[in-house]
Amino acid sequence: MNNILISGSSGSIASALIDQITHDHPNARIFALSQKQVSQTRENVINIHVDYLDEDTLQNSSQTISEHGSLDMILCTNGILHTDAFMPEKALRDLNASQMIETYQANTIVPSLIAKHFVPLLSRDQATHFAALSARVGSISDNRLGGWHSYRASKAALNMMVKNIAIEMKRKNPLSIAAGIHPGTVDSPLSLPFQKNIPEKQLFSPQQTAHYILKTLAGLTPEQSGQCFAWDGAEIKA
Repeated sequence: MNNILISGSSGSIASALIDQITHDHPNARIFALSQKQVSQTRENVINIHVDYLDEDTLQNSSQTISEHGSLDMILCTNGILHTDAFMPEKALRDLNASQMIETYQANTIVPSLIAKHFVPLLSRDQATHFAALSARVGSISDNRLGGWHSYRASKAALNMMVKNIAIEMKRKNPLSIAAGIHPGTVDSPLSLPFQKNIPEKQLFSPQQTAHYILKTLAGLTPEQSGQCFAWDGAEIKA
């Protein structure tokens, strides 16, 4: 791989992905998008500050990256489960519009806009990947507990967008793969309030997760494009 884009680069999983890719592909150039000011000091990492909901900044970033050639992989790690202002809803009575909007923006709209502006930069004559961090709870058929309404719905919507993205990518490159990836429960700020009852072996470090994500993507075929997969490569039904 020569050129790789990672969005949400200030997060725990993205940082671990940068480390893993740097180790596995020392000659690869990594474009690290972040809404925060990030100071990656590696020579192979180009930090790009963006406002994910400002398409002008995304378009400008796309133009900058295109000057370095086509992309081989896009890894979209953006997403939220909770913030300082709210936690996942336990019941319908907890729903409110502002929480739903913020959750959809982070989990569905931002990855979709990343795809809009950067998928056109993917190579058209070799295998390429677009991956977005999804979640098992975004599966409609697997939902037996309810709750977490905004998060579940936003991830289900993301999975539909991944399917749509896969269809468009295949029209231009039959070797392309788009996938949603459920990273498991990762020891990160996102999962911190919910780690109490997680068995130790089911709580992954960001480094473990990065390894699993890249291994899963490497094992997918173009025929599997558009689907959602768990960290171990198992398909998650819609």
